[in-house]
Amino acid sequence: MLPMSTALGKVGLVDVIANGFVDTLGNLGPLAVMAGLFLLTSVFTQVLSNTATTVVVAPIGLAAAQTLGIMPQAFLMAIAIAASMAFASPVASPTNTLVMGAGNYRFSDYIKIGVPLIAILMIATVLILPLIFPF
Repeated sequence: MLPMSTALGKVGLVDVIANGFVDTLGNLGPLAVMAGLFLLTSVFTQVLSNTATTVVVAPIGLAAAQTLGIMPQAFLMAIAIAASMAFASPVASPTNTLVMGAGNYRFSDYIKIGVPLIAILMIATVLILPLIFPF
C-alpha cells in the first residue's frame, strides 16, 4: 500500500481529493472536513486493512489541513481512530470473521451494531480532538 500511496501523491490525486474535501466541506469549517475524513476512513476500513486505509487516507488528511492552513494533528489522529472502526463488516477485521460462524451472524448484523457505534464515536472524536490538538 505504501507504493500506492506514493503513486497517488506523485500523480496529484491526493491533492485533488483533498481539495475536493476542502471545496465541499471547507465552508463549514475544519470540523466538517475532519468529520468527512473520519467517514471516508471508517468506510474504507470496512473493506481494507486498518494499515492500508491509513496509508491511503493520511496523505489526504495532511493535504487538506495544509490547504486549510491549519495544524494537521487533529485530522491525522481522526484518521487513525477511524481506521480502527473495523466493526461494521465481517471482513473488516479477522476477529469479526472468526466469530461470524460461531455466532451465526449475518452481514447485516455487523452493520446494525457497527454503524451506530461509528456514528457515536465519530461525534465524540470530532468534538474531543480539537480540544487536544487545536487547529
